[in-house]
Amino acid sequence: MRSTLITAVARCWRVARDERENAQKCLYALLRPVGLGVLAPVFDSLFSLCESALGRPIATGLRGPASADEQLVLGMLDGSRPRRDCLNCDAGKASALDCAICSTRIMLTLAVDDQRRMAIG
Repeated sequence: MRSTLITAVARCWRVARDERENAQKCLYALLRPVGLGVLAPVFDSLFSLCESALGRPIATGLRGPASADEQLVLGMLDGSRPRRDCLNCDAGKASALDCAICSTRIMLTLAVDDQRRMAIG
């Protein structure tokens, strides 16, 4: 579920940025129906900082399997691809991205846990 969600979020974010729309508004519209609207600014920050660290726009797919950049983000979030092993950027950008990765992991876990508690309660 997480990989599908994060891939959809990345694609939504990319389209919004390319069309010069408010990315958080797009993300909120995508995430709210599944009870995760609170994560819109979290993902906006993550993808903005990832782009800064890459030094180029994040390349996303339109449909189907995750692009290489989407797989990179998924790997950094699940821990299978530590940022220091796959992105070589200056210390400031690296530190900011590391914080965003940790924050996204925490917020995603908290939001999903809250969603489960609400479903049970």
